[in-house]
Amino acid sequence: MRPANTGGKRPPHDSKPKKPKLKPQPADMVFALDIGTRSIIGIAGTVDGERLKVTAIEKEEHAQRSMIDGQIEDIDEVAKVARVVKGRLEGKLGCRLKRVCVAAAGRALQTQKASYELELPQLQRLDEEIISRLEAGAICEAENAFNSGLDSENARRFYLVGHTVVQYYADNYPLSNLLEHQARRIRADVIATFLPSEVVDSLYTVMKKLELEVASLTLEPIAAINAVIPKKLRLLNLALVDIGAGTSDIAVCRDGGIAGYTMATVAGDEITESLMKKYLLDFNTAELVKTQLGTQKTVSVTDILGMEQTISQEDMLACIEDSASELCSEIAERIRQVNGGPPSAVFLAGGGSKLAGLREGVAKQLKMDLNRVVIGGNNFQAYAYSDEYNINDPEYATPLGIAVSAGLNLINESFQITLNGARAKLFRNNAMTVMDILMMNGYTYQDFMPRSGPKLTILLDGKQSVYYGSPGEPARLLLNGREAKLSSVVHAGDAIDFTPAAHGKPAQLRLGELLAAYPGREATVNGREVPADTLLKQGDVVVTREVRKEPALEAPEGVAETSRETREPEAPAEEDERVVFFVNNQPVVLSRKPDGAPYYLMDMIEMSGINLDNPTGRVILRVNGADAAFLQTLNNGDRLDIYYASGDAEK
Repeated sequence: MRPANTGGKRPPHDSKPKKPKLKPQPADMVFALDIGTRSIIGIAGTVDGERLKVTAIEKEEHAQRSMIDGQIEDIDEVAKVARVVKGRLEGKLGCRLKRVCVAAAGRALQTQKASYELELPQLQRLDEEIISRLEAGAICEAENAFNSGLDSENARRFYLVGHTVVQYYADNYPLSNLLEHQARRIRADVIATFLPSEVVDSLYTVMKKLELEVASLTLEPIAAINAVIPKKLRLLNLALVDIGAGTSDIAVCRDGGIAGYTMATVAGDEITESLMKKYLLDFNTAELVKTQLGTQKTVSVTDILGMEQTISQEDMLACIEDSASELCSEIAERIRQVNGGPPSAVFLAGGGSKLAGLREGVAKQLKMDLNRVVIGGNNFQAYAYSDEYNINDPEYATPLGIAVSAGLNLINESFQITLNGARAKLFRNNAMTVMDILMMNGYTYQDFMPRSGPKLTILLDGKQSVYYGSPGEPARLLLNGREAKLSSVVHAGDAIDFTPAAHGKPAQLRLGELLAAYPGREATVNGREVPADTLLKQGDVVVTREVRKEPALEAPEGVAETSRETREPEAPAEEDERVVFFVNNQPVVLSRKPDGAPYYLMDMIEMSGINLDNPTGRVILRVNGADAAFLQTLNNGDRLDIYYASGDAEK
């Protein structure tokens, strides 16, 4: 019998078998990807009590140098390798992965130290709002210092990803926490961390190519420390160094929290390159030598000329002595920078931590007992376990840290905040405030505080006269529809609506308005007679003189003698629309606020000539001779004293 005509189609029994349909990713499943310089590691698991049960691990090395020093260089190549890892995990798990947790790193992670001081009007108890204002000022100083070294284009490419308070001071006394203390002068020393936008953008682009939604994002040093150093140990001053192929990520903890983090662009690749040059090896062979000689006495390899060589551990250590010493020196220096000195102990993690002699080198550079420098991994079981995998390998520090951070609510994958209707970028979520969220998403300290419009300065009859612009509009801040403070703590699912503070309008003054205050006088501007409706400009020279009177005429008998003046009619009074304050004995005339709101003492700061962004002394604030606070309301005619005290002297 002839086979039936199938119209050119394959018979059903020859058709390609269909792949089994995968289930959706379970709601309680955590999927983490560590995009490393040498390889990509994926970990999946579910929360079991207070630990993460790891159910699948996959690793794939990059075929090309598509990552350099933790930075994605070739998005398509990185996506290709990540797709392999994702596919293998899906095969093991039997589900389609849709939500992923990742961490940002890169050679461009930078930090900036700064300090800021606030002078309060009187001795008072310190609350969260005052402390937030102090920290915001310090962050602003750090941003200004950081951006001052960049051109305008590069400054826009970097944004703040976090900050750490190194030290508080209350009336010059150092404290670890200002809350509820009483003080008049407070200061904060901070370390702010900045990351270029392309680091995060490229990471998001790779995930989009994999059809993955980024459920949580943190920094690699934060993820690694969450795996290596449990919270119960963080009262101690400990350092974590995660040594990868391209970067060494460093985090420091003390007093129960993470005190700071940084990174070094010296890592395992420098060691590998030393072996390549010495023994004429390709990169992969040199990597093999580096890893095997940590546990073996000799390794036999074939160089690029086809010659077989046997390399002993002693020869390798002699070869890498200089590069290993440089690595240890850089790690020690970075630890000292972020910690202020050697810590109590150091945990080494990452694939590079397995290098022979590294512990000894770091201990020597930090002048620490060798027993205080250890290879991380023993504490992994505090947060994770597995029935199938040995997870105590220090190479798993970052991917495991990403996974446990998300699964155990250290960085919860369900922790989402919306900012002005869109999902906010988050880098951490433990005790975050509204100010943290705003500054992580591009807002600065200047967006929180209103500024008066530019002032107008003229020379009036040889004396400088200043006219001030209208006051700025304060920022509008709502948390879940209610008015909130910068210090308000945010929680999962919260919604923030923020409208930045607006600058006031520039001062405007017409010649006629000026002369309304000088009846019986006329004026020239820059030596010329101009119409009364002329707008005065910055630096104009105005000279007034008495209005010329016409000669008196004989009045008819019985009519009283009068004189006529050749002048403009007097402008009508404006008393109901304006208010006047006397700032340091100088009158300041302002229009009333459109909404009828009162003026506050803080509105007058800029009009006093002092600069709170860069204070040069203790600020005295008084209203009608009495000490006053920034938010004291003002009444028409109030006399204000706002000036820097000379030492402890007061007027």
